[in-house]
Amino acid sequence: MLRDNLYMLRKMNGYSQEEIAGRIGISRQAYAKWESGETIPDVDKAAKLAKEYKISLDALIKNVTAEGIGMIPPAPKGKNLWGSLTLGDRGQIVIPKAARDKFDLKGGDRLILLSNDNGLALVPAENFEKQMQEFMDLLSK
Repeated sequence: MLRDNLYMLRKMNGYSQEEIAGRIGISRQAYAKWESGETIPDVDKAAKLAKEYKISLDALIKNVTAEGIGMIPPAPKGKNLWGSLTLGDRGQIVIPKAARDKFDLKGGDRLILLSNDNGLALVPAENFEKQMQEFMDLLSK
């Protein structure tokens, strides 16, 4: 939900409620109501938030979940999280052997596919999920 994204984005950017409220021209109390889900911002204020966080308006209002991870923060514009892949027994999706060896990838390993407008990236699912869990733990403190 929007409120979850507002909380995660604010924490990720190191803002207090007062700081982000001031950046978009509202009171801290109004922002706190958005973050609690008591009210929602109008389109103009939501657009200002999206611009401030360098994400699309669509990303601001949608929740994204990933298998094995749960809810994840909105990605910056031009970046994508496509999901996890499973390598076939002989390294299908044709990752060069040197890369498989370098990252200790074997048939059946799960990978997370990430991208931006310039290309794709594969990350071992265990590493990505561990980092996301550590990040979510930090947000909850």
